Amino acid sequence: MDFVEQLKSSIDIVKVVGEYVRLRRVGSTGRWTGLCPFHQEKTPSFGVHQGRQFYKCFGCAAGGDVLKFVMEMEGLTFPETLKLLAERHGIPMPQRAEYSDAESKLRGALLEMHAIAARRFQETLRGPQGAEARAYLAKRGVSQEMIDTFEIGYAESSGQGLVRLLSERFSAELMEASGLVRKRAEGGGFFDSFRGRLMFPIHNESGKAIAFGGRAMRDEDQPKYLNSPETPIYRKTSVLYNLHRAREGMRRANRAVLVEGYMDVIGVYGAGVREVVASCGTALTSPQVRAIRRHADVIAVNFDPDAAGSNAAERAIQLLLDEGLNVRIVTLDGGPGADPGTKFDPDEYVKHFGAEAYRAKVDTAGGYFHWLADRARLKFDMRGAEGRVAAFKFLLPAVQGIGDKLERAAVVNDMASYLGVEPGLVLEQFKKAATDRSAGGGRDSGGRTGSGAPAAPPAPKPSIPHTERILLNALLTLPEARAEILPQLTPSLTAGFVTHEIFEALRQAESLREADAGGVPLSFAAIDGRLTGGAQTLLHQAMAADETEEEDLWEQARACLRRLLSDVRKRRRDDLRAQVKSAEREGRVEEALNSMAELGRLEREART
Repeated sequence: MDFVEQLKSSIDIVKVVGEYVRLRRVGSTGRWTGLCPFHQEKTPSFGVHQGRQFYKCFGCAAGGDVLKFVMEMEGLTFPETLKLLAERHGIPMPQRAEYSDAESKLRGALLEMHAIAARRFQETLRGPQGAEARAYLAKRGVSQEMIDTFEIGYAESSGQGLVRLLSERFSAELMEASGLVRKRAEGGGFFDSFRGRLMFPIHNESGKAIAFGGRAMRDEDQPKYLNSPETPIYRKTSVLYNLHRAREGMRRANRAVLVEGYMDVIGVYGAGVREVVASCGTALTSPQVRAIRRHADVIAVNFDPDAAGSNAAERAIQLLLDEGLNVRIVTLDGGPGADPGTKFDPDEYVKHFGAEAYRAKVDTAGGYFHWLADRARLKFDMRGAEGRVAAFKFLLPAVQGIGDKLERAAVVNDMASYLGVEPGLVLEQFKKAATDRSAGGGRDSGGRTGSGAPAAPPAPKPSIPHTERILLNALLTLPEARAEILPQLTPSLTAGFVTHEIFEALRQAESLREADAGGVPLSFAAIDGRLTGGAQTLLHQAMAADETEEEDLWEQARACLRRLLSDVRKRRRDDLRAQVKSAEREGRVEEALNSMAELGRLEREART
């Protein structure tokens, strides 16, 4: 058995996929379902089959084995995926040329450089040069435990320390590709990208450092926050700060708390709210929202209370609603003994009023609509009709984002009250806007496209006959079924099958397996890899649709084979009868007698 097969047979796809997607068990046949991580959906169409170790989404057609899933989720090459899964599961990986390539080597070097940089920054924070940064952290109430947990460091101000360290092991080309150092405009050579800054490592979902955010220690050092550029291992629009730590808490609470900055994450996490994440120096993006949706249904938005933070929250709400999240808004105004009009950033609130008070604010966070309505009142002059219409248009997208009809009706009443108009008028305008939206832009529930023309109906999925589906599942699941049934399923017998290409791939894979001295087990992936296009889709459809218990599958497969062979014999008898009649009519006596003899033999066999 080669290393790839050994690795796949040693890990459970449900456990691996479950690190990225919340899965729910379906029945007792080893099936799990959840929201697809590869496309936007509100109703689960993504499934994982534990027994056959494959996943399939019937919404976007994504499918494959555990290696393909991790490759897609992490954006890794095949060798990198092998290495990642081997390390996670403590399986020694052989050093072979086929398990490495130029892209994997580049990404591996970049990850190694970021790990070195993270250690260097932490060491510098603990040393004499980190005194100012340590004092700043103490002033902000960041404990040593949180410093260690978040691997906070400090970049020395000389601008050459990291360059010297990395140049001992890496080429100038690799160092520049990392984004950790920059080439001088004049005179040649390199200098550190981050100098005299408090350093926050940014990790991928596997917990590896892939970038940094650096906070200036002095007002004259601009920008206040400097983030790593995008590299082959870092796409800032797809990464959430702290997700690798937060996802377990997100699933446990079925909630994510979304804040704006690194210090907010650290302050909130330190308050015991482990499900906190932030975007990495960018406006919230759809890929980031989908990453949240994979782990939680509810999101509590707790952006800074200044104008920039409120505007960012306003923009984020529609993105969050589009992904079907239940949106809450955390407002940190006042606290025990504080002026009710005072508003706080998350980490400031924790520092002033304590972890328990902050957790209470998150737990009692209100819905997004009333927060938006308050924003509308501030933006528009509600004393005149023109201002109320403008406020209505401002609030309309948020109302359209409510999926539940009863909740939407209640919000429409609240909206009328806020605007000072009759609820019927608001409802009428809401319906009109929905109709206009269907006819002129976007895709509505009726299946229209942005052009207003009806969308083309989806291509009908080919139907797999029950007999073919049972046989395929038995042959892929039960070695004894392959030994007994596969030799009888000759190419001529399966030539008319909808799934004939799959049976041919099965024969080829089984032939190679038998010839392999190591006894490589036949797997779903071995068949899947031999198919393309429609045949591959049919295989996924057959495997995902079957819900037969293994103890019943064996007998059902035998029955299907008996029925197939019986049908073949019946067709042969019918053909012989037709041949006898034709030969008799045309006077071919000898041919008629031979056909009658074979027909008699087949009829005797059918009676026994």
